[in-house]
Amino acid sequence: MATYKKHCIYCGELIPGDAHSCPLCAHEDPFHMRCPKCRNPVETGWKVCSSCGLRLTALCAACGKETPTARTCAHCGAPVLVQCPNRKCGEIQILMLDGNCVACGKPLLNRRK
Repeated sequence: MATYKKHCIYCGELIPGDAHSCPLCAHEDPFHMRCPKCRNPVETGWKVCSSCGLRLTALCAACGKETPTARTCAHCGAPVLVQCPNRKCGEIQILMLDGNCVACGKPLLNRRK
């Protein structure tokens, strides 16, 4: 069934309304921001997920400032992604304030200043 095109929240381009990732900028969930743990839709400015309670802010390893969860710091633009040190997991994710892997729960490397 055909759907109306919608604007991707990341690149602003029109893409198919039923897309799970943007074919132009490759971001997942191009119409709604989602919690990295439970995938519940979240909104800009939220400190925690309304469904699972996961903190939605992270500390930037480069500048030490708190930033909304994203691939890069809102203040300095440095990457905020880290890899889980657990060999069985290896999930690449955003360094959350609680410091634990979203996938396996093991502590992430402490890169905070």
